[in-house]
Amino acid sequence: MDEVSLNFNSEGLLLLNFLLGFIMFGVALDLKVVDFKRVLLNPKASIIGLISQWVILPIITLILIFTFEPRPSMALGMILVACCPGGNISNFISKLAGGNAALSVSLTAMTTSAAIFMTPFSFAFWSSFIESADGLKSSISLNIWDMFSTIIYLIVIPVVLGVLFAQYKPTIAQKIKKPVNIISIVIFAAFVIIAFMKNANYFLEYIHIIFVIVLFHNGLAFLSGYWMAKLGGLEESERKAISIETGIQNSGLGLVLIFNFFDGIGGMAIIAGWWGIWHIVAGLIIAFFWSGKKIIA
Repeated sequence: MDEVSLNFNSEGLLLLNFLLGFIMFGVALDLKVVDFKRVLLNPKASIIGLISQWVILPIITLILIFTFEPRPSMALGMILVACCPGGNISNFISKLAGGNAALSVSLTAMTTSAAIFMTPFSFAFWSSFIESADGLKSSISLNIWDMFSTIIYLIVIPVVLGVLFAQYKPTIAQKIKKPVNIISIVIFAAFVIIAFMKNANYFLEYIHIIFVIVLFHNGLAFLSGYWMAKLGGLEESERKAISIETGIQNSGLGLVLIFNFFDGIGGMAIIAGWWGIWHIVAGLIIAFFWSGKKIIA
């Protein structure tokens, strides 16, 4: 799988880039300047949430890699997912779970904004511990600064536009944010499914490995976020929010970066793609139990 590049043409890559920008614009419609200020007003919960996502999750990822010893490309995919910001549905799932929605939104705002720096440099740092992937990384010749500039137009510009739109056109933003988010998630899910279907032979060959790796990786992400918040003395709603923020990663960004900078390496792409599907399923299951089983009511 390390030698396999998934079937993905330039038109598909352009569409994927556009979809991620559209998703991030939809996420930003829910953000306000006060969400960034809230981080300063509630620093303890915010700092614990950021440490959980930026430090604890990558460390857990390395432990899993050393335990399971997956192929180098899969290991790099796990690291990249762990270095991505919070996912676009984390706020929705936090609300369903009875988590602190304000904290969830604040953390999404912070990690998304900081992704321009944190994602490329965190990936470079944490992946340096995976010696088995050195040959693979050298063959890619990853340019961190190119990744940095790509994240600017994939995340920063759409988010800034979304925040400005929500700030100055609040009535319109309120009306369109729900359909924009639903449409973007549905289209992105369909896109991932189609990509899997085009490469079904690789997916089926490795699904048993991918499923177990992502199951443990994602499960420990949720668990570590909750326990970090509990050890920090935070209340239950804050624990839920931080758990969900840590477990719901923006794997869409991961996929875009994989196809832009890693030549669509099969192991990386399938890890990120399956994570994007599984974290929604796992998040909804967790929210179902945390909410007192009222989600379908």
